[in-house]
Amino acid sequence: MDIHFFVSNPRFFFIQDGRPKSEDRCIGQLSPRTRIQIGYPIYRHHCFHTFQTISCFMKKLLVMFSAAIFMATSFSCSSEKSLEHGDSVEISLSSVATGDNSQNSLDWKGVYKGVLPCADCEGIETTINLKSGGTFKRIQTYLGKKDGLFADEGTFQWDEKGSKITLYGKQGESQMYLVGENALFHLDKEGNRISGDLAPNYILPKNPTDPRIEDKKWIITELRGNQIQSKESFKEVFLQFEMETATVSGNGSCNNIFGPYELKEENQITFGNIASTMMACPEMEMEKTFLEILREADNYSVTDSTLSLNKAKMAPLARFSLKISE
Repeated sequence: MDIHFFVSNPRFFFIQDGRPKSEDRCIGQLSPRTRIQIGYPIYRHHCFHTFQTISCFMKKLLVMFSAAIFMATSFSCSSEKSLEHGDSVEISLSSVATGDNSQNSLDWKGVYKGVLPCADCEGIETTINLKSGGTFKRIQTYLGKKDGLFADEGTFQWDEKGSKITLYGKQGESQMYLVGENALFHLDKEGNRISGDLAPNYILPKNPTDPRIEDKKWIITELRGNQIQSKESFKEVFLQFEMETATVSGNGSCNNIFGPYELKEENQITFGNIASTMMACPEMEMEKTFLEILREADNYSVTDSTLSLNKAKMAPLARFSLKISE
């Protein structure tokens, strides 16, 4: 059963001695039997269609909830069905909708990369990986400087509006960013957007993603035109692209491999420095060829169940089939 609250008329309608009656008194002045208040039972003998709370009660609510907006609901009652003595009606107030913000409406998880301005170098190549658990990893390269590579990690927190984040490194330093659609905006120490001619240089675009290939396991079926048959002499050769961290992992037939990758427009792909474990196996030629094609590949093509790594418009360097999870 829903109930309307009105504040335009301070008169109060209730049931007394079996008949509707109106009063100008506050709810607090009424006896418990005739009191209508949030969380209190409503005792009634006959149905009535509209009642209004008095202004003093609403003023109390406005103070308690700091001028929060109360959502009105409809009150209806059938003449064929009335509340029996002792029945109660629970009144609940819907929470106020806060609306969409960057935190709850954008796909902000992922890798952001760009070159920030630098006072005494050619620029600061910056890569920030925001993870769903509230942690980040950051790599900064001061271009043109020796030993200019720095990496750190830590946690980040959203502001109350859900539009800005503050990165907290393990060394105690912090940096604020405005989270936009597919971009981070580097902010000044007061949390404001940087203006002027250099403003576009303080934007870190988000790396493109492709759910058709990411967060899936791809098993190799062809390498440089040769069909690959599984053998007991080597491990399953596969690749798996992790969207949130933009890292690829897999196995080259003997060793585990891992490293960064970057997707670009029109199905372009670039693999970074691919590292591997250092095991020795009887057959290493396949793994050697596999690592070579990762360095050569610059684009890909994909269907529902097939992935090809290519170089320019030449024949595919490698083909993979999607492994269906059991």
